[in-house]
Amino acid sequence: MNDRRDLAVVRPPAGSLATVHGLSALLADYHLQTETEKGRPVADAAALPAAYRAEVEDPDGAFAGATVLVARDGDTAAGCVVVTAPVDGRAEIKRLWTAPGFRGRGVASALLDAALAHAARSGVRTVRLSVWRWRTGAVSLYERLGFSVTASWDEREELVCMERTVEEPNPCTERGRS
Repeated sequence: MNDRRDLAVVRPPAGSLATVHGLSALLADYHLQTETEKGRPVADAAALPAAYRAEVEDPDGAFAGATVLVARDGDTAAGCVVVTAPVDGRAEIKRLWTAPGFRGRGVASALLDAALAHAARSGVRTVRLSVWRWRTGAVSLYERLGFSVTASWDEREELVCMERTVEEPNPCTERGRS
């Protein structure tokens, strides 16, 4: 059931990510699950590869220049997504994650809608992402939202690269958004 009534997608101010209650836990869950799916399970966030551990421990440093969006249900972090800073009219979506207890409520769709709107307001023309082939639900969601498979820019096996164009924001419907 898609129930977004109590859901808010927020953009924490730059430099404050470490203080966003629940964000580090979402990032840790994302990486722990990914490592398990890759056949390399680790016991906890402290055992993650250094680059992933850095995202959990210091999201401000790891995502400097990027925009992090957090879906909240009241005071609870329900999901997150990262949109990289634009380069040559292109941005990348990374770390889309919905906490298991919030799945089926439209959290990922709300985060992606907000990410695409942010990209459009930032002058981005194309958004790309990569997703593991076995995450079939995520691949289906991306396809429903207009992403299509494209030539890989990352040669890791089992990784699917996708992209879509971003529409210019409509000033009549975007008024008052940041």
